Amino acid sequence: MNPSIDVKSTAQTKARYNRIAPIYDLIETLSEGRFKPWREKLWNYAHGNILEVGVGTGKNFQYHPHSANVIGIDLADQMLVQARQRAEQLGKTIDLREGDAQSLDFPDNSFDTAAATFVFCSVPDPIRGLRELNRVVKPDGKILLLDHVRIDQPIIGNVMDWLDPMIVRLWGAHINRRTVENVKRVGLDIESIEHLGPMQMVKLIVAKPVK
Repeated sequence: MNPSIDVKSTAQTKARYNRIAPIYDLIETLSEGRFKPWREKLWNYAHGNILEVGVGTGKNFQYHPHSANVIGIDLADQMLVQARQRAEQLGKTIDLREGDAQSLDFPDNSFDTAAATFVFCSVPDPIRGLRELNRVVKPDGKILLLDHVRIDQPIIGNVMDWLDPMIVRLWGAHINRRTVENVKRVGLDIESIEHLGPMQMVKLIVAKPVK
């Protein structure tokens, strides 16, 4: 059984992303140039009834499959303000809702695909969140993750561990998450892992739920 949600950490995460929501895209201007082709690659795996967790400002909207039915959630209501504006600009119809990856408000086996890009670096309890994705995705569905992780090298990894508390307070995201290991801990059936970026710091994970 999952432990109870850490209400304080979840509230802090929401507050941090609400604070930076109006300037979030500006802050990520340089990095987004590298991320765009990786986002597009991830969405090539998506199909059917889709849940996007942590939609943020809607950076993935342009890559959603044209025929798909998409529900997008985000913990931060101010990020959703930006996302709704982007959806309108793109002429996209997306069901956008405030929601928490750690406690998804959907029945079991509701979706063909669940996707999250650069999200599980900031979910307070990533194990709980991954278990929720496993719960709401159909047995023959897919779970798609794109995220930066801790670099598994002694000096650099230790520096990331040391800097992490400061980065989290400023930005909301952990820089030392071990997302691949977390996926394995939950027991998801990993179909593929693509190692991307400098020092393979970004991982594109395609997995299937295990019921």
